[in-house]
Amino acid sequence: MDPETTFSALRTFCAERLGTPLAARLVRLARPGFELTEAGPGEATGHSRFGGRAMLEPGTPWPDCEGVPLSLLAVLDADALAPWLGGLLPAGTGLLNFFALDSESERCDRAALELSLELDLMDPRLGAVIPARSAHAVETDAPARSSVFEPVAWKATPGFAFPDTFDPAWDAVDLGSLVDDMPVYDITDLLPGWSEQPYALHADDMAFGWPLFPTGSSPMLPDGEESSRYQHLLQLSGQDEWWIGGDGGWMHWSIPADALRGGDFSRAIPAPDIW
Repeated sequence: MDPETTFSALRTFCAERLGTPLAARLVRLARPGFELTEAGPGEATGHSRFGGRAMLEPGTPWPDCEGVPLSLLAVLDADALAPWLGGLLPAGTGLLNFFALDSESERCDRAALELSLELDLMDPRLGAVIPARSAHAVETDAPARSSVFEPVAWKATPGFAFPDTFDPAWDAVDLGSLVDDMPVYDITDLLPGWSEQPYALHADDMAFGWPLFPTGSSPMLPDGEESSRYQHLLQLSGQDEWWIGGDGGWMHWSIPADALRGGDFSRAIPAPDIW
């Protein structure tokens, strides 16, 4: 799949079911992203993986929260993903390291657990996203008290995603008489057959696109900011193998769109799925 051809197919698919005017409004909500699954031999997408060692430039300090080190949860190879994202990422972004305070897995340090009980779930210090230029990044050992998860290389399958049913981004779309006084919308009701399309993203673990909130929540952002002003970076689901926060263990990282355009990943925030 290439992004232009696939996006054209998406527009056609929506227009056949909703008509061209409504489809045009709906398609503006579609965002490119990737389904992340365990890679088979030769399938890994660059350095993208769950767990393992961080990929940092020499001299980069390991992130912490009040002196307790965060844990490396994932690495996304932004250079390998960039062609599908249509200029979303600044050139040369490299590798994105995703950290969080591990306070619930079997590996968590007691100090991390105690600290988590003192802080709000939306405290931005509970997570960090640190970029590293690909040519300079080296595998970096975690400090003491930081959880280390077994690495799982990822295959990143591209596609397009629509907002979750509970996402207020739907408020920006005028669906006219298609629905009757419904505050939220299910994309599979609007577009029968959507889930079967080869470019439809509906993954547990996902990069970019839109986040899912299976516990019936909605994006929890600072000061009630609109989700449409944020770009989703990564979604991880616990799947009963590890636990990183939020109901059911689902975790997300998001970043203000203007910060992403400027390459300022210090403004990325953890956004756990909570009631």
